[in-house]
Amino acid sequence: MTQADSNYQKMISGQEYSYLDTEIMTLRAQQQELNRRANLSFDYQHDTKLLPHKSPEAIIALPFYISYGLHVHLDKRVYINVNVTLQDNAPIYIGENTMVGPNAQFYTATHPLQADRRIQGWETAKAIHVGKNVWIGGGAIILPGITIGDDAVIGAGAVVSKDVPTRTVVAGNPARIIKQL
Repeated sequence: MTQADSNYQKMISGQEYSYLDTEIMTLRAQQQELNRRANLSFDYQHDTKLLPHKSPEAIIALPFYISYGLHVHLDKRVYINVNVTLQDNAPIYIGENTMVGPNAQFYTATHPLQADRRIQGWETAKAIHVGKNVWIGGGAIILPGITIGDDAVIGAGAVVSKDVPTRTVVAGNPARIIKQL
């Protein structure tokens, strides 16, 4: 098997992969330990082993939760409030000047509908793209593969299951367009 065929490469490129793969499980455990240490610190400083793609101008309030951290891309002046989950099996891109409210959740992994395939450890991960100047309210959930356009507002508690156009306010479960800005 070549490196390009590894389950890890499949995971970050949107192909079906086994999350029970030894390489993936080892990497996840390593990153989870770094995340645990960060959350136990009183003065968390940016750790490039945990979040190599975080702008020095981005701020993360503790605690925060990642799957790997390696696939989280935080542009300048991004603010991540407390208890945010960034489940980054695939890349999560968050554009500059974006604010993420407490308890927001970003999920990139999706599982097969067939129980036997889920039990065997198969899943697919789809990247999330958040534009610039976005405000994501507390408790919002962003599902796999979603793109949120620049200047959008996601209401508190919204479940975003469809792409959000630029300069749009969405809210509800499932999130619906409330108005254009």
